[in-house]
Amino acid sequence: MLTLLLIALLAVVLLVCGFEMFLVLAIPAMLVKFAFYPTLPDPVVVQRLVGGIDHETLLAIPFFIFAAELMGDGQIASRLTGLIGAFLGHLRGGFGYTTIGGSMAFGSVSGSAPATVAAMANMVYPEMRKAGFSERFTLGLIVSSAETALLIPPSITFIVYGWMTGTSIAKLFIGGLSVGVVLALAFTVLVAIESRRSGIAPGPKLSWKERLIAVRRAGWALGMPIIILGGIYSGVFTPTEAAAASVVYAVLIEGLVFRTLTFTKLFRLTERAAISTSIIFILLAVGSILSYFITLAQIPAAITTFLAESHAGPITFLIAVNVLFLIAGMFIDPNSALLILIPPLFPAATALGIDPVHLGMIVTLNISLGMITPPFGLDIFVAASTLSKPVTTIVSGVWPFIIANLVALLIVTYVPQISLFLPTLLMR
Repeated sequence: MLTLLLIALLAVVLLVCGFEMFLVLAIPAMLVKFAFYPTLPDPVVVQRLVGGIDHETLLAIPFFIFAAELMGDGQIASRLTGLIGAFLGHLRGGFGYTTIGGSMAFGSVSGSAPATVAAMANMVYPEMRKAGFSERFTLGLIVSSAETALLIPPSITFIVYGWMTGTSIAKLFIGGLSVGVVLALAFTVLVAIESRRSGIAPGPKLSWKERLIAVRRAGWALGMPIIILGGIYSGVFTPTEAAAASVVYAVLIEGLVFRTLTFTKLFRLTERAAISTSIIFILLAVGSILSYFITLAQIPAAITTFLAESHAGPITFLIAVNVLFLIAGMFIDPNSALLILIPPLFPAATALGIDPVHLGMIVTLNISLGMITPPFGLDIFVAASTLSKPVTTIVSGVWPFIIANLVALLIVTYVPQISLFLPTLLMR
């Protein structure tokens, strides 16, 4: 346990001092190596560094990031959102429901909450304000609804969790559907309450002819989630193959059908996707070294022994998991939180009989909540940068959504069948 305390203390100090995240992971790992395992050959560390990212599963990450860049900068995202608005816009608070549905649609092809915030903010903010929603509520909804991108497949967080724990990524994706819907329903309740409280009038109801036009405009855009989700669940594609297919589809549709993709824009989007991918893979590589030393120090076994001796059951353990990941999500990105906390906690969870898919849902929901929680929730700053709004205004708007999220988290934590029903039904 001394090793764990040393890693945790040093990581906190580095984080507070403003070090880059990969150094927050790398420096404690190297210190442990030289302090406790000085005879360990250096080539072993290098092998762990390279081996940490030498997995076919991780190829899905750059493809999904690239697809999200293409879709957000082109027409696919806006047409999907427009389709949802055509069917929900006439309801009282319809633009609020459209924001939630649009975030889920964008998340179904991007897997990234920050990308969802950046893509949705400029599209829905003017419309929600025009409909009569307050600025604080509008900003809070935009930031919070983007959380569904971490739960609606193809979630990059699920890919990393599945790679680290050996859990079926297809099962995680399927389980994420029901958990994402639970979170979205919690937010729709807030939209309904705010709509009535603010006296927001229902919008004009489109005729079925106009709705069919919206469906036709979104026809090619609908192909993206169909390829990803339909391909994975039907067994035609693995998640990695679906990710690659989504990039090819996005390039063809944006370039040849919508004609929004030029060679100059393609180069710029490729560069942005490459930078984002590099950041994630550096973290994964360095995190694999840290995980190696945590395992070498037998920290998971020590945690399991401690839980057994203290007679802590699954309920107590899951409370601890919720607290740890919620705090971690407030300060660091999802992948870093997984890399730090999953190696010591996952063996203890399996020893207590907690299903790996259920644990993945709890962990991801916690991380997504942390990304909208002050003081350092990442999505808050993405929205502030995208819309040029003060951080304090956004923070004041997210509190109702944090409460709704906590309610959803408690339900998902202590009703495992929400996470496990669809994976059990569809993947026997």
